[in-house]
Amino acid sequence: MRKFVASRAAAFGTVVTVATLLLPGMLSAPTAAGAPATSQIGVDQVPPELAEALDHDLDLTPAEYLNRAARAQELDDYADRFRATFPAEYAGAWLDDDGAPVVAVTTTNAAQAAASDGYRTHLVPVSAADLERSADELNRWILGLPREVSSQINQIVIDVLNSQIVVDVANSQVGRILNLPTLIASVKVQLSPESGGAVQHVPMGGDTYISARVALPDSTAAEITVCSFGFAATDANGNALNVSAGHCDPNADSAAPSTGSADVAAAVYVPNYANVLDSRQVGTFARANIAATDGLDYSLIRFNRNVAGSGLDQPVIRGANGTTLAVTGTASPVVGAPVCKSGQSSAFTCGTVLADRVEVPLIADDGSSRMVRGFASSACTLAGDSGGAIVTGSLALGITSGSNSSTAQSCTEANILLGGRAASLGIPIQPILADADATSGGGVGSGIQIRTAPAAA
Repeated sequence: MRKFVASRAAAFGTVVTVATLLLPGMLSAPTAAGAPATSQIGVDQVPPELAEALDHDLDLTPAEYLNRAARAQELDDYADRFRATFPAEYAGAWLDDDGAPVVAVTTTNAAQAAASDGYRTHLVPVSAADLERSADELNRWILGLPREVSSQINQIVIDVLNSQIVVDVANSQVGRILNLPTLIASVKVQLSPESGGAVQHVPMGGDTYISARVALPDSTAAEITVCSFGFAATDANGNALNVSAGHCDPNADSAAPSTGSADVAAAVYVPNYANVLDSRQVGTFARANIAATDGLDYSLIRFNRNVAGSGLDQPVIRGANGTTLAVTGTASPVVGAPVCKSGQSSAFTCGTVLADRVEVPLIADDGSSRMVRGFASSACTLAGDSGGAIVTGSLALGITSGSNSSTAQSCTEANILLGGRAASLGIPIQPILADADATSGGGVGSGIQIRTAPAAA
């Protein structure tokens, strides 16, 4: 068996966390084109492996998980309406540790309004609008630094719970020279479960795929990228698609930003572990976006016609050992909301949304810097999990872009190496769908929707 090496992983480094601004905030994700209904599955439809991960990682029952996930989406809808009414006073929203929804505001008048609607309130000095302006200025400052300095700044996190922007700086000589005060919040590490439900012997969301710049037989081991399938999708043209990570496309930098190019499309294979060169091609990268629009890191894989009726065009994802979860709609990241991610490297692991806006500088092969934007969660992810699905309840929340534990061999090892501070970067699904539709030009991705019903065979 050939050893697979992911050539370009968008991962957090080992970090010393430093605070530079004292500001609160929350961003609202745009509504996806053709977004499906957001009903959750029933408790009896939660697979045993996921139930075990919920108990181990979050100490939640399946019923509590689904209830809290639904509550988070109700809060997200309310926050959008509240912000429209109080644009200069809204400062964020999250679920407390006990699952109660909280709205942060800058005035007692706004607090009274939220309280009268049944929400807990939190008074802070700075609004979300001011936060966003400051974050944009900070991004421009970082991208203007010399590369040897900017490359040591791993991410910018909007810490709504503590009313601040946090900048993660690598624990290196350059990073330490910055000599900024350390401020870090504890992050829970999730451990992979050891068993699950019935096995389905077909590839699907959460499973491994491989790709390379050129045909697989002409590639070396170091040139083969390893990622996980995300969510099955379809578009107005009837294409069978999968939403995965943009950096998983080995030819992303060779294609036009956010549109791709047919003459450089990289093939996507389901690996044959007995003979990698004989792996089955199931599709190609149709489009890839790495921070070309709104900091998004996503790709669209277009499947071949021969995958019809297989797991790849069905509304399901899974962790290791074959246990599956049906996807029933889409959702937005809300701080404190429970999440679980699917990926073959670390299976189903669960955590909570730690921040709904994280900025991560990504150094491209040509040496240029781009800022990837997403949300942070405490669900453990490992190398190979990139592109995999992240759900809240049974709703599609985003796809995995990177983590600070990508070099660990297991989540247990990540727990030890990072001292209990593993964190993952997810790219929210609703902005992905909106961008894919808006930039499609009527082609691949036009009217894209996450599958919530089986495709016709």
